[in-house]
Amino acid sequence: MLLEAYYHRPKLNWAYALDEKTVHIRIRTKREDVDAVLIVHGDKCLPWNGMTEEAMAVTASDERYDYWEIQVQPPYRRLCYGFILSKGEEIWWATEKGFSREAPTQHLGLYEYPIVHPADVFKPPAWVKDAVFYQIFVERFANGDPTLDPPNVQPWGGAPEYFNYFGGDLQGVLNKLDHLTELGITAIYFNPIFEAPANHKYDTIDYLRVDPHFGTNGLLKRLAQACHDRGIRVMLDAVFNHSGQAFPPFLDVMEKGAGSRYADWFHVREWPLRVVKGIPTYETFAFESTMPKLNTSNPEVRSYLLDVARYWIEEIGIDGWRLDVANEVDHSFWRDFRKVVKGANPEAYILGEVWHDSIMFLQGDQFDGVMNYPFANAALDFFVFGRHDARQFADRVSELLVRYPKQAIEASFNHLGTHDTVRLLTLCKGDKRLMRLAILFQFTSAGAPCVYYGDEIGMEGEFDPDNRRCMEWDPAKQDRELFLFHQSVISLRKRFSSLRSGAFAVLRAEANERTLAYERSDRTERVVVLMNRDSADREITVPLPAGRWTDAFSGDEIGMSEGAYSVNLSPFDFRVIATKR
Repeated sequence: MLLEAYYHRPKLNWAYALDEKTVHIRIRTKREDVDAVLIVHGDKCLPWNGMTEEAMAVTASDERYDYWEIQVQPPYRRLCYGFILSKGEEIWWATEKGFSREAPTQHLGLYEYPIVHPADVFKPPAWVKDAVFYQIFVERFANGDPTLDPPNVQPWGGAPEYFNYFGGDLQGVLNKLDHLTELGITAIYFNPIFEAPANHKYDTIDYLRVDPHFGTNGLLKRLAQACHDRGIRVMLDAVFNHSGQAFPPFLDVMEKGAGSRYADWFHVREWPLRVVKGIPTYETFAFESTMPKLNTSNPEVRSYLLDVARYWIEEIGIDGWRLDVANEVDHSFWRDFRKVVKGANPEAYILGEVWHDSIMFLQGDQFDGVMNYPFANAALDFFVFGRHDARQFADRVSELLVRYPKQAIEASFNHLGTHDTVRLLTLCKGDKRLMRLAILFQFTSAGAPCVYYGDEIGMEGEFDPDNRRCMEWDPAKQDRELFLFHQSVISLRKRFSSLRSGAFAVLRAEANERTLAYERSDRTERVVVLMNRDSADREITVPLPAGRWTDAFSGDEIGMSEGAYSVNLSPFDFRVIATKR
């Protein structure tokens, strides 16, 4: 037994409160190296003979490790525990003291989850795991009020450039809500809408005002209400890492230098403010001189930004915040931000833009979820680029599923394309078969899926600015077949609860193959997804019990041999079957 591969620690993603009664515990061992793991647990204030022994189960495996899990409900909220690892005749105890052949006889030295405090339970908003998001880049979605157009507006549908405008606005969104309702959308993620000079609005001038080219605060409030009337939540994008160069406090600093009352609102390395060989003498987003970094340790800056966070929830009625460049802002600010936002609306969703491992943000004191770029990269590498075989892909997915607490996984923001990436159909080189496989995986995975505007009707686009083309509203130029596919997978996700919060299990994922089968299940149902990512016909057989299985899309009953299901899939085809328990 390779004991060096073993890992566990209380807290983080290894031992955490799933709810006010349940502690979720995980350990890691070398893949296929340990035959069985038992957890011995109990209350440290009761006699040793009151300890309980239970078997743990492998719920995920990646290239190097098996991950064992169990849920425990300590009757008095206190929990101490240790593990028994066995391989053949070899047995080891694993506790906080390390490894031992001898069984402990007292609680001291075991791992501890000291007590389950309700206030410490990580509780993302319940609605998020059920949501289907739609991302709108407002300037390019729909022009509903030409009187608001910038002076240099260009005809709708022209070639997007870094600095051009086409007149998209909030009235345009309001006019097109029927499209979102028909698709099945239940939440909108808006790119920034605050007053700013650039078309992307990430260089904020006024955090408390809708950009005049988009409309007014009152119009946004009416739009939010119209969305709520349709069962659609509204999430705004905000940049609290940096402002725009025309932000009034920064203009004051540019004018008065170190004597400005706002001098400490920013991070100035050297006076006067200037750019030397492409590098500003003040901190910025990247090295963009037009986006000075805010000093969120300054009490006045904190107060200003926290008032902004509260205002749009209380006055406009938004349902959440997406936070740009979130990992470059201090954790202390985000902890205060969460208190303010949850105080204004306990069900508000806080989503951080973090492209990498985000466990430090997902402990219940900062974000509810993060933009799940590792998920997107894994899906694209397998389905779109064909870089990995099924075994490698399943390994990556399994590792992602144990990276965070279960609540955080379910509240993750699963996208396959955004305003910062090449469009999905373009990545697929126009092959909609690959696109459909990736989307099906997205909508049958844990986490809230998001459609980037226009992907549902076949829009293409290379990297920024080409990925920010004007939405195509001419029905003759829309891919209706692709729209109907999106509509069907959205409906599928809504019908089956296991796709939103059920367990995930790989049924087939072999090395040097590109056929994949996995299952999502809960107490009431099982949904099995089978995919052929290969360019040739492939037969897939998976072990499944006999029973009444149906095609999840059509509802037609399918034949099932005792103990197995086999299907022959053509290249890039799929099958989804389901049964009630």
